[in-house]
Amino acid sequence: MRMKNRYRKSTTLSCNAGSRCSTFFVVFSLLGCLLLLHLYSYIHHRDSHVREPQLRVTHHPQFREIQEVEEENIQIPPPRGRRSPRAAKRRPKRTTTLIDEFLDENSQLRHVFFPGYKRAIDPMQSAENDKYYYYPGRIWLDTDGNPIQAHGGGILYDKYSKTYYWYGEYKDGPTYHAHKKGAARVDIIGVGCYSSKDLWTWKHEGIVLAAEETNETHDLHKSNVLERPKVIYNDKTGKYVMWMHIDDANYTKAAVGVAISDAPNGPFDYLGSQRPHGYESRDMTVFKDDDGVAYLIYSSEDNSELHIGPLTDDYLNVTSVMRRVLVGQHREAPALFKHQGTYYMITSGCTGWAPNEALAHAAESILGPWETMGNPCMGGNKMFRLTTYFAQSTFVLPIPGFPGSFIFMADRWNPADLKDSRYVWLPLIVAGPADQPLEYSFEFPLWSRVSIYWHRKWRLPQGLGLNSFK
Repeated sequence: MRMKNRYRKSTTLSCNAGSRCSTFFVVFSLLGCLLLLHLYSYIHHRDSHVREPQLRVTHHPQFREIQEVEEENIQIPPPRGRRSPRAAKRRPKRTTTLIDEFLDENSQLRHVFFPGYKRAIDPMQSAENDKYYYYPGRIWLDTDGNPIQAHGGGILYDKYSKTYYWYGEYKDGPTYHAHKKGAARVDIIGVGCYSSKDLWTWKHEGIVLAAEETNETHDLHKSNVLERPKVIYNDKTGKYVMWMHIDDANYTKAAVGVAISDAPNGPFDYLGSQRPHGYESRDMTVFKDDDGVAYLIYSSEDNSELHIGPLTDDYLNVTSVMRRVLVGQHREAPALFKHQGTYYMITSGCTGWAPNEALAHAAESILGPWETMGNPCMGGNKMFRLTTYFAQSTFVLPIPGFPGSFIFMADRWNPADLKDSRYVWLPLIVAGPADQPLEYSFEFPLWSRVSIYWHRKWRLPQGLGLNSFK
């Protein structure tokens, strides 16, 4: 608590000493001029760099439609019967929240967060007027009629086959706890791979990196952890390179693993794991820049900060260069993207399987400094926005031909049955002035606002066929 100093002398300006008074007013006037100059610079930059991309993004009628704010009104029902132990443990003598209902597998609202199989997205059976629509949170079937298993994943566009490949954790196994206080888990099965020409109809290409069944010392032994696989293509070596989070059941190994393949649909050969730059690494991603340089981004120091550093030319190792960013902010699940020379990143908080608030960050250099822009979520309701629509970021995919438009990819985790975790894909738009000042100054950022729009159903603009995805 701040205490008043009763012996403090008055700070009233006295102009008896003319020189000091004149100096004060000169300095004050200069500061005023600088503030006016900055205001002019900001308005000029906003008009020339913000409004222009906003017009380019919104000229298509369907993009204007997906930028409309869609609200949700979910009423918490009165309690009935006995609640599950997980919910009871989280809710000792307090008002039930939507997060409690989300985590309670016996909740009367379960169907809201995890709609049943009858409402699944089935590209092979959908009516003509329902084609290409995304339904966040619904079961999503592949062309064989099976639920897609690509959790914590990312997408690679292969320019040679003109095909998208979606890689992620294949969790089609029973959920259990390794020990009493352990987190919910599924044994490693491997990395699932799916291919698509339209980002909606997905063919299962198989498990492209499989678990090790017998060798208990192997990183990929089924008792360990494999999370957040991401694949990038190396133009110099012609190899497809996969990076992933590798851990033991207690999350004490905290490493990254690397695998390579000659083809996007595998199989991938596992090369080994390491602690990058000698530090712990948990949630991670990789980002390939326009100049071909690739970067590893990972949560470290007990998830209290993120580390960013370039990879070697072959993408198989890190270099000695590393920068700490978002120090002390406890962020994970990084998803990077770039627009008009500015780097953006979506992160989540650290609350285990429970959902939390996303934050958007921006930087002029990928190595930082990074500034926090605030919560990018729009629509739904307050709890939807504070929980990132009950999901966690994993990847941001550019929509070709529409600068400033992206698909935000997230996982709606189901800790009671992880194989039934769902996908939340939503439109992300970079346009308009940012509405929060920089963290460490009184200035407003010169980059654009990042907005993720909630929709119960939505689709990409009609006519976005294979020829648009280049």
